[in-house]
Amino acid sequence: MKIFIFGLALFISSCLNSQQANVTEAKEFPVITISSGKLRGVTEGDVTSFKGIPYAAPPVGEFRWRPPQPVIPWEGVRDASNFGATFAQSGWGGAPGSIQKGSSEDCLFLNVWKPSEAAKNAKLPVMVWIHGGAFVGGSGNTSGDGFAKKGVILVTINYRLGRLGHFAFPALSREHPDEPKGSYAFMDQIEALKWVRQNIAAFGGNPENVTIFGFSAGGVSIHSLLTIPSAKGLFHKAIGHSSGGRDGVLTGRPIQEENASPYYPVSAEAIGINFARKHGIEGTNEAALAKLRALKVEEIVDGGQENDGQGGPRIYSGPILDGKLVTETAESAYKAGRQAHVPLMIGCNSAEIGGPFVNASTSKEQLFSLFGEFAGEAKAAYDPDGSKEFSEVQTMFNTDKVWAEPARFTAKSFAAIGKPAYIFLFSYVPSSMKERMPLGPGHGTDISFVFNNLGERSFGPPPPPPSPDDQEVARMMNTYWVNFAKTGNPNGNGLPKWPVYTAERNEILDIQSDGKPVAKPDPRKARLDVIEKAVIKGDNLQQNGI
Repeated sequence: MKIFIFGLALFISSCLNSQQANVTEAKEFPVITISSGKLRGVTEGDVTSFKGIPYAAPPVGEFRWRPPQPVIPWEGVRDASNFGATFAQSGWGGAPGSIQKGSSEDCLFLNVWKPSEAAKNAKLPVMVWIHGGAFVGGSGNTSGDGFAKKGVILVTINYRLGRLGHFAFPALSREHPDEPKGSYAFMDQIEALKWVRQNIAAFGGNPENVTIFGFSAGGVSIHSLLTIPSAKGLFHKAIGHSSGGRDGVLTGRPIQEENASPYYPVSAEAIGINFARKHGIEGTNEAALAKLRALKVEEIVDGGQENDGQGGPRIYSGPILDGKLVTETAESAYKAGRQAHVPLMIGCNSAEIGGPFVNASTSKEQLFSLFGEFAGEAKAAYDPDGSKEFSEVQTMFNTDKVWAEPARFTAKSFAAIGKPAYIFLFSYVPSSMKERMPLGPGHGTDISFVFNNLGERSFGPPPPPPSPDDQEVARMMNTYWVNFAKTGNPNGNGLPKWPVYTAERNEILDIQSDGKPVAKPDPRKARLDVIEKAVIKGDNLQQNGI
């Protein structure tokens, strides 16, 4: 199932990628100085961009499966007019033994967009985007013009993916005992945030007003950053798109067997041993680790496979609970009030993903039976008169279980510590997608509206031109997000009021199917309530390892 969501998330991420700047048409080539050297960017109209900026040394050779190392300073002026490589990945449908064009193990680059007239001392709000792709694909090489034009500095990052982003092995656990282990993707994201704190003032940004936001796996990363102790203080607001918030979906596999959980009974180290054996590497000592580090990157990416291709042992783990960097799951931290005390926006789309994403039920009756003693309540919430097709019920259930109920749970936890939380529901289907999305907008549909970069694509034929309604929804959503980045409150002149979430009022902002944003009590309350009851009772609705 991870492969399915990876394909959809990767497609959305790819659709966001803008065409690289044609520097021959640019008006100016400004030069700025950061901690590692001078950069030459590109100004086009009222936006200046600096692309392909290294924020850490290449994670290759001896630094494969090590925390990010310091950037090597450069002499002279570094050209920052083009994107750097994305992290090595097979791409959707990629064959074993190959990686996608433009991807590389040397990928720790970030990009910055700023208003071209912003002075160095402008202290503009900063947003840091973390892309999705199920932690095995995707790209941060996206257009940031929509934010820069509204007075926000946007930073997008690339980070390690797949078995290079999340990996454990006994010899790795023993090597450099002072270092964190396992989730190198999160280490990269934290290093990028440290880079922002050190350097963003040179672009006119305020290092004391940083908002992190992400989609899908990037949204899971937001929850992790909110709860990883070493990320504390590196950001001041957070936004999660289709991000979950409870255990069970890409939240953290224990590094060793003794810490196994109902969701992840096999440890990350055991999975690392499976992967080594697939490549004929036996043992768990330093010699075996040296052989792993000697593998070609194409062999490690391996077509994005979760197992050996024959249905055998699992060979990709996802995020890892190592006990040092990642000390607990987000759900555990939220229940105890140990998360970062910052304002939050969180939400999802109304019809994220259909099919057997959460479970293999083939009928409504079989699905409702998973609720145990709450089966009757589930039927009343999802299909009160028995008229809905199974595909619609299944899509609603997938969306609610993986994204909507966890988002509400997360918002409640922030309200409980006295921090404002705002829940959104995206129900608008773009004009060009209505036939393909009859039940509502699918996973990632909201992102190009938030970025206000409709119609931009760096591959394939041009997308259909956005309609006036599409453009208005994009303008409105981008403005809400910009307001939140500036003040911690998404509201502002000319926008319908978005109420802060409270459990008592249970109000959300629904960007409705007609494109109009409306504040109202959450219409999904009965559905989310019965899922919450089943989760608290003992979670008969456990995920199947996605």
